[in-house]
Amino acid sequence: MNIDLARGLKSAPARDDMVIRHDWTMGEVTQLFALPFADLIHRAQTIHRRHFDANEVQMSTLLSIKTGGCPEDCGYCSQSAHFDTGLKATKLMAVEEVAAAAVQAKAGGASRFCMGAAWREPKDRDIDTICAMVKTVKDQGLETCMTLGMLTKPQAERLAEAGLDFYNHNIDTGPEYYAKVITTRTMQDRLDTLAHVRDAGMAVCCGGIVGMGEGRDDRIGMLVTLANLPKHPESVPINALMQIKGTPLGDSTPIEGFEFVRTIAAARIMMPDSVVRLSAGREHMSEELQALCFLAGANSIFIGAKLLTTKNPAKEKDDALWSKLGIRPMEA
Repeated sequence: MNIDLARGLKSAPARDDMVIRHDWTMGEVTQLFALPFADLIHRAQTIHRRHFDANEVQMSTLLSIKTGGCPEDCGYCSQSAHFDTGLKATKLMAVEEVAAAAVQAKAGGASRFCMGAAWREPKDRDIDTICAMVKTVKDQGLETCMTLGMLTKPQAERLAEAGLDFYNHNIDTGPEYYAKVITTRTMQDRLDTLAHVRDAGMAVCCGGIVGMGEGRDDRIGMLVTLANLPKHPESVPINALMQIKGTPLGDSTPIEGFEFVRTIAAARIMMPDSVVRLSAGREHMSEELQALCFLAGANSIFIGAKLLTTKNPAKEKDDALWSKLGIRPMEA
């Protein structure tokens, strides 16, 4: 056997990559992150090709349907009422406005339309309007996703009845670092909402943010929490912090590129059937870094000029990258 190959095999954890697991330990994932870069990427890409077409990427659009004024104190967020970021709060959009945006998103190549509202949780009086938005977007032939904060069990059931496909509720970071990011909502609050979403029959979109000053152990803790859920999230967004002036985490040191790719690769290995989204932060990533992320197993992105309140690469820039890499849109 080739000596370099033998070394790579010896350095990899021995567990079977063919098995979908929910019992990952911190120690195992620490070993995973410590693999030589080429071995880690090869392992992630091998798993990726067993479960997906390696040249297809799921493309979503994200619309802020209610911006600003959120009572939560998430330290990264421009929409928190606790911080002076210069963002003007708005009311909930009209259903007709959302419908028009969905038509535009589909024309731009999106297969999933995601809607976000800056709420701690939706009020029951808003659920009828929210359900109408879901139905009008689905009428365009798009998958639907919403992120509205915490949900009660009855609210989750209403959204499921309306036909909502995905509900996004990120855990943000690992359990040990969580209190340094947010104090107005606990990790358990987030897990409870995920349970309500699952029980209602909707698919889960859940990931986190890196580059908030956390260490590798915190990123590992985040992935272990996600991978050890009773069912893996169908969609796992990995966000690179968009630094926003006026937020407590706005001056955080950005995550190093190779460390970001390692995080993507670990997510792919630990959650083989999940779509791993290269989410916020692409605006500041080179083409080469994005390409490494796709090689490591990322297969979902947001397209469109804006992600809620922050910039996203222009369509022309993305189209040029897809052409260079031979990437095709994943069908819904």
